[in-house]
Amino acid sequence: MHLLLKEEQTAAYTVEIWKRFRKWGGIPTGITQNVKDLLSSREVENIFENSDFVYMLNQAGGDRQILAKQLGISTHQLSYVTHSGEGEGLLFYGSTILPFVDHFPKNTELYRIMTTKPQELKKKEDE
Repeated sequence: MHLLLKEEQTAAYTVEIWKRFRKWGGIPTGITQNVKDLLSSREVENIFENSDFVYMLNQAGGDRQILAKQLGISTHQLSYVTHSGEGEGLLFYGSTILPFVDHFPKNTELYRIMTTKPQELKKKEDE
């Protein structure tokens, strides 16, 4: 997402595609680690305002404050994305905000297939 929204032309196109996908019943998905950088542009605000579902994990202090203002997150709710552990955070769906803890079992085939941790991927290559 960060690269698509970096330049004015690709940002405008991304917003247009985002809106069209939603209109057609699609579920556009974007991932970023630095919300602060992205929310500095009007195009990104359009995408954010046209998103019904947000999955938020641990956030840096500046990003937390921006997201709290943008999404109406209370101080208590922010605690779920402040120094939170793996698999812990907040889910936003429409106007509903849910804290979650998901400690996915690591000793499963599904976890082995889905992991994106470099040290675990390296281990898989060595096997």
